[in-house]
Amino acid sequence: MQDIIDKTIAYVQQELSHAEAGHDWFHIERVYKSSLSINAAEKADALVVALAALLHDIADPKFHNGDEAIGPQKAEAFLQSIGVANDTIVHVKRIIENMSFKNSFDKEGFSSPELQVVQDADRLDAIGAIGIARAFTYGGFKNRVLYDPAIKPVTEHTKESYKNTTAPTINHFYEKLLLLKDRMNTETGKALAVKRHEFMLNFLDQFFAEWEGNM
Repeated sequence: MQDIIDKTIAYVQQELSHAEAGHDWFHIERVYKSSLSINAAEKADALVVALAALLHDIADPKFHNGDEAIGPQKAEAFLQSIGVANDTIVHVKRIIENMSFKNSFDKEGFSSPELQVVQDADRLDAIGAIGIARAFTYGGFKNRVLYDPAIKPVTEHTKESYKNTTAPTINHFYEKLLLLKDRMNTETGKALAVKRHEFMLNFLDQFFAEWEGNM
Protein backbone atom coordinates (compact mmCIF):
# COMPACT_ATOMS: atom_id res chain seq x y z
CA MET A 1 0.00 0.00 0.00
CA GLN A 2 2.74 2.49 0.91
CA ASP A 3 4.49 1.95 -2.40
CA ILE A 4 1.28 2.82 -4.25
CA ILE A 5 0.83 5.96 -2.16
CA ASP A 6 4.46 7.01 -2.66
CA LYS A 7 4.16 6.62 -6.43
CA THR A 8 0.91 8.58 -6.40
CA ILE A 9 2.45 11.41 -4.39
CA ALA A 10 5.35 11.66 -6.85
CA TYR A 11 2.93 11.69 -9.80
CA VAL A 12 0.72 14.41 -8.31
CA GLN A 13 3.68 16.57 -7.34
CA GLN A 14 4.92 16.43 -10.93
CA GLU A 15 1.51 17.04 -12.51
CA LEU A 16 0.74 20.03 -10.28
CA SER A 17 4.21 21.57 -10.26
CA HIS A 18 2.91 24.68 -12.08
CA ALA A 19 -0.63 24.77 -10.68
CA GLU A 20 -2.43 27.85 -9.40
CA ALA A 21 -1.44 28.36 -5.75
CA GLY A 22 -4.85 27.54 -4.31
CA HIS A 23 -5.02 24.20 -6.10
CA ASP A 24 -1.39 23.13 -6.05
CA TRP A 25 0.47 20.25 -4.37
CA PHE A 26 0.26 21.96 -0.99
CA HIS A 27 -3.55 21.96 -1.23
CA ILE A 28 -3.44 18.25 -2.05
CA GLU A 29 -1.06 17.57 0.83
CA ARG A 30 -3.34 19.37 3.30
CA VAL A 31 -6.40 17.46 2.08
CA TYR A 32 -4.47 14.19 2.21
CA LYS A 33 -3.34 14.78 5.80
CA SER A 34 -6.80 15.92 6.88
CA SER A 35 -8.34 12.86 5.22
CA LEU A 36 -6.05 10.58 7.20
CA SER A 37 -6.93 12.39 10.43
CA ILE A 38 -10.67 12.21 9.79
CA ASN A 39 -10.44 8.58 8.73
CA ALA A 40 -8.73 7.64 11.96
CA ALA A 41 -12.17 8.08 13.50
CA GLU A 42 -14.35 7.08 10.54
CA LYS A 43 -12.55 3.82 9.63
CA ALA A 44 -13.30 3.90 5.89
CA ASP A 45 -11.11 2.07 3.35
CA ALA A 46 -7.70 3.62 3.94
CA LEU A 47 -6.28 3.06 0.45
CA VAL A 48 -9.33 4.48 -1.32
CA VAL A 49 -9.31 7.51 0.99
CA ALA A 50 -5.59 8.14 0.42
CA LEU A 51 -5.73 7.78 -3.36
CA ALA A 52 -8.89 9.86 -3.73
CA ALA A 53 -7.43 12.63 -1.57
CA LEU A 54 -4.21 12.66 -3.58
CA LEU A 55 -5.89 12.56 -6.99
CA HIS A 56 -9.07 14.57 -6.42
CA ASP A 57 -7.72 17.71 -8.14
CA ILE A 58 -5.35 16.11 -10.65
CA ALA A 59 -7.17 18.04 -13.39
CA ASP A 60 -9.57 20.52 -11.79
CA PRO A 61 -12.24 21.43 -14.39
CA LYS A 62 -11.77 25.14 -13.56
CA PHE A 63 -8.40 24.98 -15.27
CA HIS A 64 -9.49 22.71 -18.14
CA ASN A 65 -12.30 24.71 -19.76
CA GLY A 66 -14.86 23.15 -17.45
CA ASP A 67 -14.18 19.60 -18.67
CA GLU A 68 -15.13 17.30 -15.78
CA ALA A 69 -13.96 14.12 -17.50
CA ILE A 70 -10.21 14.82 -17.63
CA GLY A 71 -9.52 14.39 -13.92
CA PRO A 72 -11.20 11.00 -13.51
CA GLN A 73 -9.64 9.78 -16.75
CA LYS A 74 -6.13 10.82 -15.72
CA ALA A 75 -6.58 9.24 -12.29
CA GLU A 76 -7.80 5.99 -13.86
CA ALA A 77 -4.93 5.82 -16.34
CA PHE A 78 -2.33 6.46 -13.67
CA LEU A 79 -3.74 3.95 -11.19
CA GLN A 80 -3.92 1.31 -13.92
CA SER A 81 -0.27 2.01 -14.78
CA ILE A 82 0.84 1.16 -11.25
CA GLY A 83 -1.31 -1.96 -10.93
CA VAL A 84 -4.05 -0.83 -8.55
CA ALA A 85 -7.03 -3.20 -8.32
CA ASN A 86 -9.89 -2.31 -10.64
CA ASP A 87 -12.54 -2.04 -7.91
CA THR A 88 -10.34 0.49 -6.10
CA ILE A 89 -9.84 2.47 -9.31
CA VAL A 90 -13.58 2.58 -9.97
CA HIS A 91 -14.26 3.79 -6.43
CA VAL A 92 -11.60 6.51 -6.63
CA LYS A 93 -13.00 7.69 -9.98
CA ARG A 94 -16.52 7.92 -8.55
CA ILE A 95 -15.23 10.00 -5.65
CA ILE A 96 -13.40 12.41 -7.96
CA GLU A 97 -16.52 12.72 -10.13
CA ASN A 98 -18.75 13.57 -7.18
CA MET A 99 -16.58 15.49 -4.71
CA SER A 100 -16.94 19.05 -5.97
CA PHE A 101 -19.29 21.55 -4.32
CA LYS A 102 -20.84 22.32 -7.71
CA ASN A 103 -21.97 18.70 -7.96
CA SER A 104 -24.05 19.17 -4.81
CA PHE A 105 -26.55 20.99 -7.03
CA ASP A 106 -27.37 17.66 -8.67
CA LYS A 107 -30.29 15.86 -7.06
CA GLU A 108 -28.76 12.41 -7.39
CA GLY A 109 -25.15 11.58 -6.73
CA PHE A 110 -22.77 8.87 -5.64
CA SER A 111 -21.83 8.62 -1.99
CA SER A 112 -19.67 6.34 0.15
CA PRO A 113 -17.92 6.58 3.52
CA GLU A 114 -14.66 7.20 1.66
CA LEU A 115 -16.13 10.05 -0.38
CA GLN A 116 -17.54 11.59 2.79
CA VAL A 117 -14.12 11.56 4.44
CA VAL A 118 -12.25 13.09 1.51
CA GLN A 119 -15.01 15.58 0.74
CA ASP A 120 -14.95 16.81 4.33
CA ALA A 121 -11.17 17.20 4.19
CA ASP A 122 -11.43 19.16 0.94
CA ARG A 123 -14.19 21.36 2.35
CA LEU A 124 -12.14 22.06 5.47
CA ASP A 125 -9.38 23.39 3.22
CA ALA A 126 -11.91 25.78 1.66
CA ILE A 127 -12.80 27.46 4.97
CA GLY A 128 -10.96 29.13 7.85
CA ALA A 129 -7.69 30.99 7.38
CA ILE A 130 -6.51 28.76 4.55
CA GLY A 131 -9.88 29.01 2.85
CA ILE A 132 -9.77 32.80 2.96
CA ALA A 133 -6.26 32.81 1.51
CA ARG A 134 -7.27 30.40 -1.25
CA ALA A 135 -10.37 32.40 -2.14
CA PHE A 136 -8.42 35.59 -2.69
CA THR A 137 -5.60 33.75 -4.46
CA TYR A 138 -8.07 32.37 -6.99
CA GLY A 139 -9.86 35.70 -7.25
CA GLY A 140 -6.56 37.36 -8.10
CA PHE A 141 -5.76 34.61 -10.59
CA LYS A 142 -9.09 35.38 -12.34
CA ASN A 143 -8.61 39.16 -11.93
CA ARG A 144 -11.84 39.52 -9.94
CA VAL A 145 -12.60 42.53 -7.77
CA LEU A 146 -12.44 42.02 -4.02
CA TYR A 147 -15.93 43.37 -3.38
CA ASP A 148 -18.56 45.41 -5.16
CA PRO A 149 -21.57 46.50 -3.06
CA ALA A 150 -23.67 46.71 -6.22
CA ILE A 151 -23.22 43.00 -7.00
CA LYS A 152 -25.20 40.94 -4.52
CA PRO A 153 -24.50 37.27 -3.76
CA VAL A 154 -26.66 34.78 -5.64
CA THR A 155 -28.58 32.63 -3.17
CA GLU A 156 -30.13 30.24 -5.71
CA HIS A 157 -27.42 28.92 -8.00
CA THR A 158 -27.71 26.07 -10.48
CA LYS A 159 -24.67 23.97 -11.27
CA GLU A 160 -24.10 25.85 -14.53
CA SER A 161 -24.58 29.33 -13.06
CA TYR A 162 -22.20 28.48 -10.22
CA LYS A 163 -19.56 27.19 -12.64
CA ASN A 164 -19.79 30.34 -14.75
CA THR A 165 -19.92 32.99 -12.05
CA THR A 166 -17.53 35.96 -12.26
CA ALA A 167 -18.70 37.56 -9.03
CA PRO A 168 -16.39 39.40 -6.59
CA THR A 169 -14.44 37.22 -4.19
CA ILE A 170 -16.42 38.33 -1.14
CA ASN A 171 -19.58 36.95 -2.76
CA HIS A 172 -17.92 33.53 -2.78
CA PHE A 173 -18.17 33.46 1.02
CA TYR A 174 -21.95 33.71 0.86
CA GLU A 175 -22.38 31.50 -2.19
CA LYS A 176 -20.18 28.65 -0.94
CA LEU A 177 -17.76 29.03 1.95
CA LEU A 178 -20.24 29.91 4.70
CA LEU A 179 -22.49 27.05 3.57
CA LEU A 180 -19.90 24.33 4.06
CA LYS A 181 -20.12 24.00 7.85
CA ASP A 182 -23.65 22.64 7.55
CA ARG A 183 -22.75 20.36 4.63
CA MET A 184 -20.04 18.36 6.33
CA ASN A 185 -20.62 14.61 6.26
CA THR A 186 -18.76 13.12 9.22
CA GLU A 187 -18.97 13.93 12.90
CA THR A 188 -15.23 14.64 12.88
CA GLY A 189 -15.58 16.99 9.93
CA LYS A 190 -18.52 18.79 11.51
CA ALA A 191 -16.57 19.42 14.70
CA LEU A 192 -13.49 20.70 12.87
CA ALA A 193 -15.56 23.02 10.67
CA VAL A 194 -17.02 25.06 13.55
CA LYS A 195 -13.87 27.00 14.48
CA ARG A 196 -12.97 27.69 10.86
CA HIS A 197 -16.49 28.93 10.16
CA GLU A 198 -16.32 31.34 13.09
CA PHE A 199 -12.96 32.62 11.84
CA MET A 200 -14.52 33.50 8.50
CA LEU A 201 -17.40 35.34 10.16
CA ASN A 202 -14.93 37.39 12.19
CA PHE A 203 -12.92 38.12 9.06
CA LEU A 204 -16.00 39.37 7.22
CA ASP A 205 -16.94 41.64 10.15
CA GLN A 206 -13.47 43.14 10.03
CA PHE A 207 -13.49 43.39 6.22
CA PHE A 208 -16.76 45.32 6.06
CA ALA A 209 -15.78 47.60 8.94
CA GLU A 210 -12.56 48.51 7.15
CA TRP A 211 -14.40 48.84 3.83
CA GLU A 212 -16.66 51.48 5.38
CA GLY A 213 -13.70 53.22 7.01
CA ASN A 214 -14.90 52.44 10.52
CA MET A 215 -11.73 50.76 11.80
